[in-house]
Amino acid sequence: MADCTESIYNLMPQPKALPSKATRYNSTFRQMVQEEYKARKDPSKTMGPAKVSLTSTNDFLKKRSGEQKFEKSPPRVAGTTTTLGGSKKPPVPRRHEHPVMGVKSNKNFVKTNAIENMLAPPKKPSEKFADTVTGATQDLNPSGLVPNFVKKSEYGKVPGYLTKRKEEMDEAMREYEAYVAMKQREGALKEISDAEREAILEGLKKNWEEVHHQYQGLSVVADTAPKKARKERMEAEMKQLEKDIEMIERHHVIYIAADSQY
Repeated sequence: MADCTESIYNLMPQPKALPSKATRYNSTFRQMVQEEYKARKDPSKTMGPAKVSLTSTNDFLKKRSGEQKFEKSPPRVAGTTTTLGGSKKPPVPRRHEHPVMGVKSNKNFVKTNAIENMLAPPKKPSEKFADTVTGATQDLNPSGLVPNFVKKSEYGKVPGYLTKRKEEMDEAMREYEAYVAMKQREGALKEISDAEREAILEGLKKNWEEVHHQYQGLSVVADTAPKKARKERMEAEMKQLEKDIEMIERHHVIYIAADSQY
C-alpha cells in the first residue's frame, strides 16, 4: 500500500503550544509561620465574644428597684422642728400669741421722707443738645463736644518722665562740672579764651577754603587712579574740617589738656 502520511488537516493552523509553568516556590518555613500567626491572633478582638451568655428569665427589673434607699429618720416630737445639725428649734407661735419681732420704733417714715424730699435742693437737669431739625436731643457730656480732658488731674502738668529726664541731665552736668574743676585744680585741663577760640575757628575756615579752592581746580573726569585718590582725599579733609568747625561753633567753653599744643 502507498504511504498516506499527507493529509489535508495538516494545512490547517495548529494551536501554539504554551510553555509549561515552573513549579511554584514554597518555603520550608511556611507551615511554621502559619502556626505562629494563628497562635498570636486574638479571636473576637473588635467584634466582641462570639457567644454571649443570656440573662435568666427570672432575673428581671422590678418596680422601684433602681431607687436609692435611705435610713428612716427618728420619730418627730410634736411641736418641735429639728435642723440638719440635730438641734431643736422653738415651736411655731399660736394664733393668739404675738411675739416681739425686733425693736419697735415710733418714727413716721412716710412723713419723714416727705419732709426730706420737700427740703432737698432741686435736681439740676442734664445738659443736652439738639442734633436734628425735629428737636431730637442727646446728652452733651458724652458727645465729645465738651473738653473733658481739661478736668483731668494731670492736665497742665509736666509729665513725670520729663521731670525725671531733666533731673538726670542736671545730675550729669553737675558731675561733669565737678570733674572739670578737679582736673583744673590738678593742672590737667586749661580753658581756652574767646580770642583763642575765634583764632582757631578762623584758621579752620581758612583751611577749608584752601582745600575747597584746590578741589574746584580738579578735572571733571577722574579717569585715573591718582585723580580718584586725590579727589577722595580732599573730600574727606573738607568733611573733617566741617565737623571741627561745627563742634567749635556749638560749644562756647572748650577745655584742652594743659600740655597740648593746638
